[in-house]
Order: sequence, then C-alpha cells, then structure tokens
Amino acid sequence: MRDLSQPLVQGSGAMKKWGFVAMHAAVAAAFIFLVQRFTLNASLESSLLWALTFAVCAAGLAYKQTIR
Repeated sequence: MRDLSQPLVQGSGAMKKWGFVAMHAAVAAAFIFLVQRFTLNASLESSLLWALTFAVCAAGLAYKQTIR
C-alpha cells in the first residue's frame, strides 16, 4: 500500500499553492456576495465591498495554511 502523504502526481508546488489561495478567495467572495445581495437584500455596492473584504481575509487564511 502506498504512503498517503505523498502525492500521486509531482507538480509545481507553488502553482498548487497559489491556485488554492485564489480558489479559496473566489469561493468566499462569491458566497458572501450571494448572501448579502439576495438573502439580506443589501445594495450592490455594499455586497461587493463585503465580497472583497471576505476574499482578502480568505486568501490570507488560505496562504497561512499553505505555509504550515
């Protein structure tokens, strides 16, 4: 049985890291935008501002996780 801690495909670690950070930020921004805009009936400007804020925070958290 192979060791589960080793990836099957040896790719670029930096690409995976930044791809993960970008994906995490995009998902967080989309989620909070949809919640603000359609569930809480906030204005477009407010929804975009909150989405940007959450995207930055999510990217920071994802980056911190990748360098652990």
